Amino acid sequence: MKALIIEDDKSIIEAVNLALRFRWPDTKLVSSTTGRDGIRLVRDESPDLVVLDINLPDISGFSVLKKIRKSFTVPVVILTVRSDNVDVMKGLEEGADDFVIKPFNILTLLARINAVLRRTGRDSLKEDTTVISPRLKIDFVNQKVKIDNRLIKLTPVEYRLLILLVKSKGKIVPYGRIMREVWEKDFGGQTEIVRICVKRLRKKLLDTPPTMIINEHGSGYMFKG
Repeated sequence: MKALIIEDDKSIIEAVNLALRFRWPDTKLVSSTTGRDGIRLVRDESPDLVVLDINLPDISGFSVLKKIRKSFTVPVVILTVRSDNVDVMKGLEEGADDFVIKPFNILTLLARINAVLRRTGRDSLKEDTTVISPRLKIDFVNQKVKIDNRLIKLTPVEYRLLILLVKSKGKIVPYGRIMREVWEKDFGGQTEIVRICVKRLRKKLLDTPPTMIINEHGSGYMFKG
């Protein structure tokens, strides 16, 4: 595995490096203390994982995340401070796969990274490309999605959300189940996180106004097709 950490605190870089090598001995870690160089490393190094600090000395971590998401689907775990809950929401809205709040226990970080890597593995569905609806096709083996015969780029979170809804086509998927299966977390009723991800997914599927992914107010979401 190759991991990229974009963080200006060198002690945190070293701690993450040691932890990753302990958990995954074959890990290669590349790092950057600035956002601009981090963006370059995503392009040049093609990492399997990015750990991104929101507070960087040159540009905002949100700007880095937005630029990453324009071209890459690599899983991104953001680091933020405890007092900035708004950062968590904004990070998820921009396409982060998970978050860890500073100060953090390194075991907590490893658990979140492990969960993200597990979730971004191949889905249990192994069929060939399947026509889900007249507009939507999904290649489950290669995790590729087409809308109107045009390939679209989904983040790992968006892909997992789509697959969960597709597998339950015609049935309401409750908010709690979405949170558990997509993020493997209990957000304590913070359905806003789900709403943000659905909004991004609808935009990429050109589902506006929504006809594919329908909201059942107070309950959850359903894929109609």
